[in-house]
Amino acid sequence: MGYRIVSDSSCNLPESIIDEFDIHIFPLTFMVDDVQYQSYLKGHKTDLKQFYTMMREGKMITTSLPNLAEAADALKGILDAGDDILYIGFSSGLSGTYEAIELLMGSLAAEYPDRTLLAVDTLAASLGEGLLVWYAVQMRDDGATIEEVRDWLCENRLHLAHWFTVDDLMFLFRGGRVSRTSAWAGTMLNIKPVMHVDDEGHLIPLEKVRGRKKSLNALVDHMEQTASQPVADQTVFITHGDCQEDAEYLAGLVRERFGVKDILINYVDPVIGAHSGPGTMALFFLASER
Repeated sequence: MGYRIVSDSSCNLPESIIDEFDIHIFPLTFMVDDVQYQSYLKGHKTDLKQFYTMMREGKMITTSLPNLAEAADALKGILDAGDDILYIGFSSGLSGTYEAIELLMGSLAAEYPDRTLLAVDTLAASLGEGLLVWYAVQMRDDGATIEEVRDWLCENRLHLAHWFTVDDLMFLFRGGRVSRTSAWAGTMLNIKPVMHVDDEGHLIPLEKVRGRKKSLNALVDHMEQTASQPVADQTVFITHGDCQEDAEYLAGLVRERFGVKDILINYVDPVIGAHSGPGTMALFFLASER
């Protein structure tokens, strides 16, 4: 009897990793002009460049939780196949997804008393959540039990550092992250926020810098201050909101300053991107503290 690792589309992992490690993904949903889409469909490549083009054109986008009926069917399929389940979920400080799936698993536990169903709130977002999922599947494939992986995640999730910046503060204003005045003034003065995800899983602005390049450099400066040693041996993840060149620039800084070789770059998915906007850039790594 084995166990399956389950996550949601906010982990932002590329299809290649999802397939290689047999991770089941619950897709969150988003709406564009009253048309509903799923942020992840197995075997279907979402045109994320087009999604960000729609954002730049001013399309109104809303987001919502995974379809719980579909999630229940997927979980039952795993349990009926004889496997236990470890759900590694999107920060409860940013979404109701984790709570909804945890409640669903609790109800299924009574129906499947011989199965083990465990859930971990990563208190993380985007490839921060994804990096924890990545570590979990490495442990599973090295023979760790479901309880050992769960315990490692709970012990290390607050060592998963997220450093973000955005290019347009108006998207954070629309998502309720900054005030209209701050967004307007920041745009006029070319001010870029540097943010992180705190220990409660909330996205928190920490400082302001003037200019895009300085904001990207600031992400790496924070990595230098807190990254777990030896930094060169780490796997580092980077996500971006349709700004591949900036992502490559950031990866180059990480390689140059720390000698890191294993860097994964991927898009911010539509559900998170709907709130952070085009030009979002995020850096994820293990650290002494968030």
